[in-house]
Amino acid sequence: MRVAVVTDADGGGLLRALAEDGTPTGPVERVGDLPVAVAERERAARPRWVWAATADLYPRLLAAGARVDRCHDLALTEGILLAAEGRWGEPRSFPAAWARLEGRPVPDDAVRAAVRAGQPALFDHDLLALPDPAELLAGVVAVHGEQQRRLGGLGLLVAAESAGALAAVEMAAAGLPWRPEVHDAVLTELLGPRPRGGAAPLVLQELAGKIEAAFGGQPLNPDSPAQVLRAFAAAGTPLPSTRSHVLREVDHPAVPLLLAYKELSRLHAAYGWTWLDVWVAGGRFRPEYVPGGVVSGRWATRGGGALQIPHALRRAVVADPGWVLVVADASQLEPRVLAALSGDDGLARAAAGGDLYAALAADAFGGDRARAKTALLAAMYGGDVGQLMIVLRRRFPAAVGYVEAAARTGEAGGLVRSRLGRTCPPPSAGWLAATGPAAGPDPDPDAGARARRIARDRGRFTRNFVVQASAADWALVLLAAVRRRLAAGPAGPQLVFFQHDEVMVHCPKADAERVAEVVAEAAEESRRLVFGDTAVRFPLAAAVVDRYADAK
Repeated sequence: MRVAVVTDADGGGLLRALAEDGTPTGPVERVGDLPVAVAERERAARPRWVWAATADLYPRLLAAGARVDRCHDLALTEGILLAAEGRWGEPRSFPAAWARLEGRPVPDDAVRAAVRAGQPALFDHDLLALPDPAELLAGVVAVHGEQQRRLGGLGLLVAAESAGALAAVEMAAAGLPWRPEVHDAVLTELLGPRPRGGAAPLVLQELAGKIEAAFGGQPLNPDSPAQVLRAFAAAGTPLPSTRSHVLREVDHPAVPLLLAYKELSRLHAAYGWTWLDVWVAGGRFRPEYVPGGVVSGRWATRGGGALQIPHALRRAVVADPGWVLVVADASQLEPRVLAALSGDDGLARAAAGGDLYAALAADAFGGDRARAKTALLAAMYGGDVGQLMIVLRRRFPAAVGYVEAAARTGEAGGLVRSRLGRTCPPPSAGWLAATGPAAGPDPDPDAGARARRIARDRGRFTRNFVVQASAADWALVLLAAVRRRLAAGPAGPQLVFFQHDEVMVHCPKADAERVAEVVAEAAEESRRLVFGDTAVRFPLAAAVVDRYADAK
């Protein structure tokens, strides 16, 4: 059973029951208190709620106590469908989908921040012509029905993406437990006391002075790549850039100082005291997650940098008294995904147990784990490793053939898909124009070489896309499975963090063992749903800790 839902400006809303194919099965129901009505219907029938965008409507319902189990997010679904249809550049919001369906001017997604679907008071009525919630409900029903007709084999991906959107709202509401006094202590330890009046932290000032001294005392701003490059050139060491990997190859007394400065400067800029003031309140960090925010299906965030928390600051992520953090991350996820995708028997055997790289090394690389890892990563991400790739191709032909076929498709301008059907972006008009010389009857040698290089770059992207996007499929289904198994409510375990191949649950100590079992069960369910009958296993190492920094 499905129920389409919109809200009105007075706290009520409209509901309409739908069949699985989107056909209405009942009349429009007007309710005076939408959260109460949703909670009652959820208890009675546990329907799949159909709405314009989870991020726009669900926070209000959740804040009022109306937690739902399942939904169909029209905006996220539209994005998946448009990509599958090769229509990447088209706006994917619900208003855009509805406008396309009715042949009206299609609003750009750039207006979405000002347009909260399901809240008609915030629509641009002149542009969207939505004066009445009843019309809005009719649009939700119509778009959903059209999406169901277009869905094809994308049902599991759409369901997982929508479940992820529910989890994103719930994690933001729960918040990641964060101790501001610990954060402040870490910053003080690394940077010195909190500066006042916009001054640089003391440690950065001291490092800047030492860097100047290393270059003979000439004035130098370490934050200026141009000045740093001129200083190295004057010292007889011209460099192409100031990137860290370039600096590490240089023998000069300023290099370790510059590397330390760059690292601490990034920490101060991205996670310093200003970040703490803005993002942490009431002992919680509440990032705004963006499900499917990356083309591979990985998540992004709108500010806050939740997906790149520095290890030093993980000391500030501390469980509440009487509670613990259950942190589970998948070991060597992408190589295991390749084994499952390709059906390569040899790689599947290596991925059936613990350390995949060690098993691979024992099988084909004379026990040299580092060489085995280098070869497999080169196969997935592209790279010239010479003899190692020859060994890998001879021993694991199906696995290497799988990613090389994806690379050839990309080099030819074609599309590749993840296990559940997420589709990569098509080549741009600029790419097509740039690669044209490679196919010409008598190409200019320089233009031809450049075209082939650009084509190979896209091949490396599609080579990795099939693996990384399929890993994102697995992780998203895992997240949905963990969420479904956990008890709801502030007194029970709460999902509080998700990052690519890692989930974190904040729970009472007494529940920790059960939560670890839930995560393991969810990993097995995800393996089964995404990859079917495969010998490959996706082990999740679950650590029960008081603070995040102790998990790894």
